[in-house]
Amino acid sequence: MPTLDEQIAQSLRDSQHSGELQSAPSWGKPLAPDTAFEQTPEEFRLGYKMLKEAGYVPPEVETMKRIAALREVIAAETDPARADEMRKRLSELQQHLALRLEKLRMSGSL
Repeated sequence: MPTLDEQIAQSLRDSQHSGELQSAPSWGKPLAPDTAFEQTPEEFRLGYKMLKEAGYVPPEVETMKRIAALREVIAAETDPARADEMRKRLSELQQHLALRLEKLRMSGSL
């Protein structure tokens, strides 16, 4: 039974022989630099990289995603009372995020 590495290698060989790899728009070009990695404070890089590879995001990023989603829901809301309730929640999330980022700045982590 072939190992996972051998299966991946075989799949890549098959794709190369079929021409699938050469038809990719990025074929033969260098990879784009990862500016997010360089912008991340050095002490967080390894931990964030491990989280990213495991499919998780930092809590601050998750909060930003929740804020964006809530803004979209508010924009589509037709009930004024419900929209006001969601705006309060949005304000709470924004304040939570601001405090979290300030804490990171104060600790020298950002």
